[in-house]
Amino acid sequence: MAEPQDGRPAKTSPSPALLTLLLFSSTLGVLGGAIVAPVLEVIRSDLGVSGTQAGLVITTHGLAMAVLGPWVGRVFDRWGVRAPLAGGLLLYAVGGGAGLVVPSFPVLIASRFIFGIGAGAVFTGTTVALLAMYEGPLRDRVMGWRTTATTLGGLIWPLLAGALGGISWHTPFAIYLIGIPLGLATLALLPATARAPRQQKGHGALQTVRGNRRLLGLLSLCVATGLMTTVFAVFLPQRLAQVGVSDPFLVAIYSVVMSAVTATLVGLLYARARKVLSYGVLIRIAVALWGTGLVLFGLVSDPVPLLLVPALTGLGSGIALPTLTVLVDDAVPTEHRGLASSLMATAMFAGQFASPFVFGPLIGVTSIGTGSLAAGGLAALTLLALLQADLPEPAVEGPADSTEEEQPKDVRSG
Repeated sequence: MAEPQDGRPAKTSPSPALLTLLLFSSTLGVLGGAIVAPVLEVIRSDLGVSGTQAGLVITTHGLAMAVLGPWVGRVFDRWGVRAPLAGGLLLYAVGGGAGLVVPSFPVLIASRFIFGIGAGAVFTGTTVALLAMYEGPLRDRVMGWRTTATTLGGLIWPLLAGALGGISWHTPFAIYLIGIPLGLATLALLPATARAPRQQKGHGALQTVRGNRRLLGLLSLCVATGLMTTVFAVFLPQRLAQVGVSDPFLVAIYSVVMSAVTATLVGLLYARARKVLSYGVLIRIAVALWGTGLVLFGLVSDPVPLLLVPALTGLGSGIALPTLTVLVDDAVPTEHRGLASSLMATAMFAGQFASPFVFGPLIGVTSIGTGSLAAGGLAALTLLALLQADLPEPAVEGPADSTEEEQPKDVRSG
């Protein structure tokens, strides 16, 4: 794809290889905790740390995104997608793959922070690229495909991690090295992007959020999402150990199979659901599903009924991810798309990082069931707020129905 001489974006369709690359790279977002979850209890025992400390192995990358996310977003807005995304994938591989050889808990946490910077860049880069290439109903379809790809990755990668975890808790970290070939493929397939116009000096995250109540509300919802869903991810291994399920492969099945299957189906049907349900209705349904799952997690202690919990969590996540992505993107001007996408990641990862500190002490002095019910209470409060909130629908940019004339935008428009 040649860059037009006038610097304007070329209206050409992205190649199937490029779309496949971006969808495959999107699956890496679930690897932050999913790769570690099957061996988390083994790590906790081997390194002699508490359950709350072990939770940091899953959530520390969220701290990196919370601290550096806005800067990462401005890099994408300023320099385009290609180079920052490729660099993020390589950093993702280095920080994540370091778990193969780290000797202690502090070094492991430091490597997870580095990994988090790369993970944030991958999340922001793939989001910006897909939003820039597609619009209208076709965008809903691609967002659904992205959810399907992500959840399939959330099924395959952790199962592989669970199998490798039988060798050593270090071995699953080798999966993160997939970032190296993906980074090289990004340099080969993604077109070089024109630089965005230089923004006003001092413009950043604070200026973007200030006065934008809609964006601030959506980011608050992203924080709550991270707080609620991480309770399940962090404390399910301990809960399963309490009911006699401790094998890493079985833990992986409980953690991802039901959630991945349900979220995959939602992703495939998401575009159809959007034809009859608004974004506001969809996000309310997602929070209701999370709340129901958390209440069950708090009340059920038998291994078989516990399978309903990841199923409900997967349904909620499959609905929420594409919905929040579109709503956040619509809340800001196009030239701030990268920053908005990174702020969404920052908010979610910050919620994930904070979750063990918010619910961990309560669980420590009471039980996992009590902490889960408290998280379910947060879901109920969030749902009440959403029922009273006004969530305007994004403007329709493309034709009402997908036709042969509907052309996706080139990635340069991001």
